[in-house]
Amino acid sequence: MSLWIMVAGPYGAGGADAAQRAANLADLNRAALQVLAAGHVPIIGVNMALPVIEAAEAGGDADAYETIMMPLSLALTARCDAVLRIGGASRGADAEVSRFQAAEKPVYRSVEEIPAAEVSP
Repeated sequence: MSLWIMVAGPYGAGGADAAQRAANLADLNRAALQVLAAGHVPIIGVNMALPVIEAAEAGGDADAYETIMMPLSLALTARCDAVLRIGGASRGADAEVSRFQAAEKPVYRSVEEIPAAEVSP
């Protein structure tokens, strides 16, 4: 059985500039690729939220980042089976992890901790 695994880590933590946000997102995406290679479905809140934020900003919503990023990402935690926490300090990623801990769902700290997906006959 494959799991839906959220990949949580820094994106805009500490007021990251555009280059740092891009590097952080690349790290999240690389980890997601490893989750996929283990046979699971990777979910990244930032990847879900950014297109919605872009559309809201194009419509004139100046507060779109604040009103969409974390609420959408935190909502995804309820749909995922586990979380992989990567990278450094991030209040957002830590809030996601807290949701998994409260729900008694697995929290992985490295890709190597994630069990391989079971293949159905």
